[in-house]
Amino acid sequence: MSGTGLSDVIEGKDYSFPDQEKETLAHWDATDAFKEQLRRTEGMPEYIFYDGPPFATGLPHYGHILAGTLKDIVTRYATSNGHHVIRRFGWDCHGLPVEHEIDKKLEIKTRDDVLKMGIDKYNEECRAIVMRYSKEWESTVHRLGRWIDFENDYKTLDPNYMESVWWVFRQLFDKGLVYKGFKVMPFSTACSTSLSNFEANLNYKDVDDPAVMVSFPIVDDPEDASFVAWTTTPWTLPSNLALCVHPELKYIRVKDPVKNKVYVIAESRLSFMPGAVPKASKKKGKDGKEEEKPQAAWEVLSSCKGSELVGTRYEPLFPYFKHMTTAFRVVSDGYVTDDSGTGVVHQAPAFGEDDNRVCIAAGIIGKGAKDVPCPVDLSGLFTDEVPDFKGVHVKAADKDIIARIKEMGRLVDHASLNHSYPFCWRSDTPLIYRAVPSWFIAVESFKDKLVANNKKTMWVPAYVKEKRFHNWLESARDWAVSRSRFWGTPLPIWVSDDGEEVVCIGSVAELESLSGAKVTDLHRHFIDHLTIPSRQGKGVLHRIDDVFDCWFESGAMPYAQLHYPFENAKLFESNFPADFVAEGLDQTRGWFYTLMVLSTALFDKPAFKNLVCNGLVLAADGKKMSKRLKNYPDPNEVINKYGADALRLYLINSPVVRAEPLKFKEEGVFGVVKDVFLPWYNAYRFLVQNVLKWEADTGRKFEPASVDLSSCTNVLDRWIAASSRSLTNYVRTEMGAYRLYTVVPYLVQFVESLTNVYVRYNRKRMKGSGGAEDAQQALASLFDVLLSVCKVMCPFTPFLTEKMYQNLRKCLPDDDAISPPSVHFCAFPPQQEPHAGDARIQRSVDRMQRVVDLARTIRERKNLPLKKPLRLLVVVHTDREFLDDIDGELREYVCSELNVRTLETCSDPLRYATLRAEPDWNTLGKKLGKAMAPVAKAIKEMSASDIAAYEASGSITVAGATLGEGDIKVMRDFRVPDGVNPDDIDANGDGEVLAVLNLEVDKELAAAGVAREVVNRFQKLRKKAGLQVADQVEAFIEVPAGSALHSTLAPHTAYLRESLGRPLMPASCKPRGAVVIASEATTVGSEEDDTAASFTAVLCVPCVSTAAGPLLAACGGSADLAEGVDIYLASRDPVAMRAQADADGGEVEVCVDGQRVRLAVGTQLFFSAGDAFDAAAA
Repeated sequence: MSGTGLSDVIEGKDYSFPDQEKETLAHWDATDAFKEQLRRTEGMPEYIFYDGPPFATGLPHYGHILAGTLKDIVTRYATSNGHHVIRRFGWDCHGLPVEHEIDKKLEIKTRDDVLKMGIDKYNEECRAIVMRYSKEWESTVHRLGRWIDFENDYKTLDPNYMESVWWVFRQLFDKGLVYKGFKVMPFSTACSTSLSNFEANLNYKDVDDPAVMVSFPIVDDPEDASFVAWTTTPWTLPSNLALCVHPELKYIRVKDPVKNKVYVIAESRLSFMPGAVPKASKKKGKDGKEEEKPQAAWEVLSSCKGSELVGTRYEPLFPYFKHMTTAFRVVSDGYVTDDSGTGVVHQAPAFGEDDNRVCIAAGIIGKGAKDVPCPVDLSGLFTDEVPDFKGVHVKAADKDIIARIKEMGRLVDHASLNHSYPFCWRSDTPLIYRAVPSWFIAVESFKDKLVANNKKTMWVPAYVKEKRFHNWLESARDWAVSRSRFWGTPLPIWVSDDGEEVVCIGSVAELESLSGAKVTDLHRHFIDHLTIPSRQGKGVLHRIDDVFDCWFESGAMPYAQLHYPFENAKLFESNFPADFVAEGLDQTRGWFYTLMVLSTALFDKPAFKNLVCNGLVLAADGKKMSKRLKNYPDPNEVINKYGADALRLYLINSPVVRAEPLKFKEEGVFGVVKDVFLPWYNAYRFLVQNVLKWEADTGRKFEPASVDLSSCTNVLDRWIAASSRSLTNYVRTEMGAYRLYTVVPYLVQFVESLTNVYVRYNRKRMKGSGGAEDAQQALASLFDVLLSVCKVMCPFTPFLTEKMYQNLRKCLPDDDAISPPSVHFCAFPPQQEPHAGDARIQRSVDRMQRVVDLARTIRERKNLPLKKPLRLLVVVHTDREFLDDIDGELREYVCSELNVRTLETCSDPLRYATLRAEPDWNTLGKKLGKAMAPVAKAIKEMSASDIAAYEASGSITVAGATLGEGDIKVMRDFRVPDGVNPDDIDANGDGEVLAVLNLEVDKELAAAGVAREVVNRFQKLRKKAGLQVADQVEAFIEVPAGSALHSTLAPHTAYLRESLGRPLMPASCKPRGAVVIASEATTVGSEEDDTAASFTAVLCVPCVSTAAGPLLAACGGSADLAEGVDIYLASRDPVAMRAQADADGGEVEVCVDGQRVRLAVGTQLFFSAGDAFDAAAA
């Protein structure tokens, strides 16, 4: 059974995309559309998507919106292709972001402050703010049109989630991949915890740091020589225990004659030492004039290899660790370079990874934690071991330390260095490197498997996988997964007091069994007190203090969100790895990395098959978006102003989908509305209006499903059908490869072609110029394409497509299989084999549009508006098929669009152009390299016959190089034909097709231009009066006495009738009772060609009209009676009178002043002035 039929829609200028989206949201909520979609796809193959969990302690920004849009598009597309797609929102609830907020709120400065407060109170404070902005997140995500389950979300703080994290860790522990180590790690003093290497790489900034050169006097040296070391971290100097040189570098003893001191440095660094290279100094002489006096150069005393310096002892810079008998001597290692500094590196093994390694290898320190002097606490403050700077933060102590070194006479140079330095990604404070005990995952032991598994995945764009991520995996370090914090999943490790017995717990049940206690929550304050009896007679085991790095928790998300393996084992195991993940470029060293590490360690598989990586969204000035600077518009304001669809499409149709940065500009979102949505909506509205008009004109219901579109003969019907098939096939191919960055431009171009070509060129057909059946065919074609576009575009623009679909489906049979209640329940249009001729018709219409654009450009530069008709357009091209098409089926569209009388084609380009060849530098440069020059010269010297031969065969050999298609650009330079006045002709080409316009204008053409202007004035008046397409009106033209306008328009009566849909009548034909809807005085024509004229355009409601002569005859020749009848008829309702006439055999009897007069419809009586006018003309 057929639907109810289309409902009328408002004008584009009155259509509020944001308001209409809110209506659609309400409709989805009322129908529970997302759950209904899941219900309908239940039992279909699963498509597994992992959603990276954000923190709910901050509001969503454009980066979240972008990633969410990408995920929504891909999962909607997967659903429309026959998959069941579970979409659960996730929350990252633990870790530094939450603790940092509580530390600020409670003014907590140190770890001891938390312990004094109580871990239980602290953690419950953290729990209380975890979901602070969850409602704002849900509101924003919902408003964006993203379908995802918030009710059945997962949270990393849920006991089930935490238990699965324990299980993951236990598997790694059992595989021997977990160990406790003491390593120098990136350390956040603001958060009092170590960070992993990839966390340290998340937030680099360019900063100015002090760069100092410090002397270290050699013990018992006869020349009192000193080593000179350079550092940008003066705060580490109190912890100096050794100096390191490169064993193979050449070192020299040099004497500074000014300071009378001897230094030992690398020979290659001499020229960089302040004062070492002589410079002329200007000083005033006795006569007051400036004299140049050269400074004395440093004198080289001797040289040796670095290996010869090993073991040399030197005086400690500070006395804090002088009791260490193994320290304060020279060691060597290959990590020392001579590209900066002095070639001598000071060693503070507690604060440098290489320092620690080198000092252990040289026996300066042992491997244990007690062997490494570390006079800095977890808050970055100096401890009692350095009494002179006790309680001072290390970065703040730099100035005091430098001043002390200067007082000691040990400061050789003090400068400032601008360099890139790591900052804490959460607190935004400078990191330090500090030796800390930590639990590690032995990633280095299986990084070859990481590299191999990475090759099994597909990334978009591919270069992120092949370069950035591959390189990161190849240099992967062991992962420190423990954090000396409080709010997180506790490490499930219980140890004996002597540290020898270690038990790793893998489940709640195991902990309950071993501890004998009931466990309801796994956070620290619920389990820290639980003990486990020793199996080795060591008393009881206590849990270690540490919690997991929150990146470990998010990396465990594929398992923990399902509470695997405790639940959902079949669902997980049959659908792992996931089909798809997507996040920003910054996650290559974050979530993407941890997913890969854990899945490889657990199952030797990647965690995902396909990954889309987006770039960063920056402010319009290219800087990072900053709330403080307010350098970007609020996302909610943009959505409320332009709509979510516009923001979605703007983000997706940008470089950011190729992992490149996007400079966000609000005007870009507006551009989507203006350039894509409004034309698209107007095409849809045009269909609706003309369907309603067709139904009103024919008295039939529009049923597009009953129209056989396969039998279309109209060229543009065939073209738009072919283009629609190409669109569907293209989108299927590209979405299958996750290349969203190629899909959206193609979709946008298709919508542009639909509105600017198909609808624009077919307006008259759809209004009925070719009859009701032809109009139905055109409307059914447009309906079919718009319906297909809705189904193709709905993953990208879910709101607008839903709004259109809800109206379009009213024309379809009321059958759920044909017209489901939502466009998002529809199957994606199937892959279609191209029909015979598809390629040709698409190519020809594309070239036709280029011809139109080229000819329009000629008009613009010659200041010839489209209202002025031109006599001739010549289209020049070598493709005979194209010329046949444009001279055949496409001719009327070109002539109409360009307002030209005649179109000719020419296959001989030399008739209107000279040919020349240019090399395609990009293509040939890659092919030929240094051999390019002679080939390029030969290409430029190709004759016309050579070029013609190349175009015909697609290849040619020049200068010994065989060239194919695309290697040579054939340029066509316009040449005025012999015997033609250059002022009467102009041309424009694009290198392939040439459009030649005859610019001569005569009186006949000028008159046709006037007729076109008159039509334009009436159309504008209709719009101004607020008339709809289906509204029937009569058009009258009132001209001043003596005007020649009527005679000018006379030859164009048929054109005027076709364009206006009714005859254009003189004002004298306006019936007595006509109701004027609108009227406007206006002008047309030009003084230049003597066609200027003024007139008044009048639009009236159709009313009963009479023919004066026949009416007078019917009234027996009585003029008074005829006038009375005319007045009476003017008062009657035309609809009621038509019904009376139909019932009375086509006649109407009226009684005026007691006299009865019978009037015949079509002779004396008419139901519109137009009918009367046509009858009189006949």
